[in-house]
Amino acid sequence: MRFQAQKREQRGQGQSEKSNFVTMKTLLLLCLCVYVAWAQDNLDYDDYDTGVKATDSNATAGAAIDARGHRPLEKGRDYYSRNRNVPPPISGGSRYRGRPTPAPVGGRQVEEKVQQPDAGGCTHASEQMGVLCPTGCELKTALLKQEDDVKRSIRELKPKVEDLSQSSNAIFNYVNTMSNNLRERQRILGDNNRVVSQYTDQVEEQHSFIKETVDTVFPSNIRVLQGVLDKIKQKIEKLEKAIQTQKEECKEPCKTKCPIPVVSGKECEDIFRRGGKDSQMYLIRPDAFSSPYKVYCDQSTQNGGEYWLGNDRISQVTKLGPTEVLIEMQDWTGAKVQAQYRQFTIQSETSNYVLAVDGYSGNAGNGFLEGSLELFGENRTMTIHNGMMFSTYDRDNDNWNPGDPSKQCAKEDGGGWWYNRCHSANPNGRYYIGGAYTKHMAKHGTDDGVVWMNWKGSWYSLKAISMKIRPFFASR
Repeated sequence: MRFQAQKREQRGQGQSEKSNFVTMKTLLLLCLCVYVAWAQDNLDYDDYDTGVKATDSNATAGAAIDARGHRPLEKGRDYYSRNRNVPPPISGGSRYRGRPTPAPVGGRQVEEKVQQPDAGGCTHASEQMGVLCPTGCELKTALLKQEDDVKRSIRELKPKVEDLSQSSNAIFNYVNTMSNNLRERQRILGDNNRVVSQYTDQVEEQHSFIKETVDTVFPSNIRVLQGVLDKIKQKIEKLEKAIQTQKEECKEPCKTKCPIPVVSGKECEDIFRRGGKDSQMYLIRPDAFSSPYKVYCDQSTQNGGEYWLGNDRISQVTKLGPTEVLIEMQDWTGAKVQAQYRQFTIQSETSNYVLAVDGYSGNAGNGFLEGSLELFGENRTMTIHNGMMFSTYDRDNDNWNPGDPSKQCAKEDGGGWWYNRCHSANPNGRYYIGGAYTKHMAKHGTDDGVVWMNWKGSWYSLKAISMKIRPFFASR
């Protein structure tokens, strides 16, 4: 009996050990699955050896490299298309030669401005600059014409006044004569009083009316006419003073300020060569079959250029001939850098505005051709913008699973741009005041700020950025 009890006890211990082994095996498999899942989640970010240890998710941005300008490949879930074969930017012979040098001192004489007979002493600008806008000097011409009209009216009025005065004198003499005749008749016709009395009342009434007219009405009319003459004289004096004032102001050539410049051309370089050297709004017409439109020409920065106009118009300008682009940017401390490409072309809408650049120079970093320098290998290739089509919220043309609505750079990064998968530069992104921001502040957890990664990295939004284009010619 003791032997059987020991045997049963040994059998129970063996079953217990087997059960413990199965439990340990199950726990080991569970730990392995958890580790694989954790490693799979961390494939969304590239961990590069930079000498800085990664911190937890609550650490401040910039403690370790977290370059989110790209979207890392996740095997089995999405794919990446390499850069497409695109036509190179337009190069070759420029449509412009070097700008002409100013004439030497004492050389060609400056053509004198022609005095216009009806311009009121004002002179016109050169024919190349167009026609001057109206100035205050034209008031002088109007006043001179008005003075002639007033003098003509006075000359016509004076004979009438003199005729009226002569008529008044004649009537007055006639009344005096009638009075004398009446007294004489009274003396002569003393015996005929009864006959004369029949007409005396009528004559006296006429005499009274005429006398009242001569003594009251005529002097009153004359006083009114005299008042009119006095007012006309005062107006003439005021006009003479105004004319004299205009003469004093017009001793020097008149200047004008116009809201629309009188110079126009194909683009800002053409306007500069025609004399429009002030930085302001101008009318340009790069395509003869399209209507002209206003642009702001910066004629001072590196000898001039025009600001971004939209893809359609930029495409028209860049296809006129070799074109270069200048990208200027500024951070929140006031520091400024730039990136310049001496060859720059945007294709038409039929090709979705494909970007082609070459010939980089500057101190901001060559993101268009080299991508983000914070990344390596295929991850950097994903951030090259050269050869990309333009993508917007409603037109997905990037290299990140084309056609997949859940994989769109324009939606995640907040703007239209030549996205690859996705960017090293994002000038049309969200504006974060102060510069620094984190993925927790971003709408989709991505670097959707105004980013230029090769200068400030993924998590710094620039204060200002601008793009200007102009024709390229080597002698500039």
